[in-house]
Amino acid sequence: MGTAERQEALEDGVAARSTAQRRREAPDRDIAADGGMTTGGGESPRGSAEPAAAEFEERGSARAAAQQQEDYRPLWIEEPARRRRLPDPVRTAAVRAVLIIAVTLIQATVAFLCTMAGSWLAFPMVISSVVSTVVATWGALDVWVTRQMWNQRNGVISEPSSTARALRRERRRAQRQARAGERAQERIARKSGAGQLSHS
Repeated sequence: MGTAERQEALEDGVAARSTAQRRREAPDRDIAADGGMTTGGGESPRGSAEPAAAEFEERGSARAAAQQQEDYRPLWIEEPARRRRLPDPVRTAAVRAVLIIAVTLIQATVAFLCTMAGSWLAFPMVISSVVSTVVATWGALDVWVTRQMWNQRNGVISEPSSTARALRRERRRAQRQARAGERAQERIARKSGAGQLSHS
């Protein structure tokens, strides 16, 4: 709500209060002018003016609340993340690599400027920038290795390939056939043993 709107709301509130006060005071003046009307038979004008003023104030407050709701806008709108959050070990390695690369770039810039200026710091900065380049390469590789290790331990769901499934199916068939042959031989042996007993 702007300053102009606030000023208008304040003026509306002051005007409403003044009109309500006038309505409250007017019946008393009428009664005094008429010579003092008694309140025995019906409602006094003062009693009817107070609910009207209260209703007017309620309408004004409701209007102000509705205007505030219309003017209200959220500061931001939450949206779902497009990509999943990196695992903590991978994030740690990535932050470390970014810091090392940033330091390496700073050292390389300082070494270049010292070389152009002919300063004695050029040689030490060149050596340190070469070492930092090796360390930055190791940091970048560390991010990749950490990610692969985390995927192998936690993220990858092991599923057998088609060739492995085919081999397992063949082994199961061979085992079933071997079991069926053993059962058939056992049945034949039982039958032959029972026949020999019956003959004797």
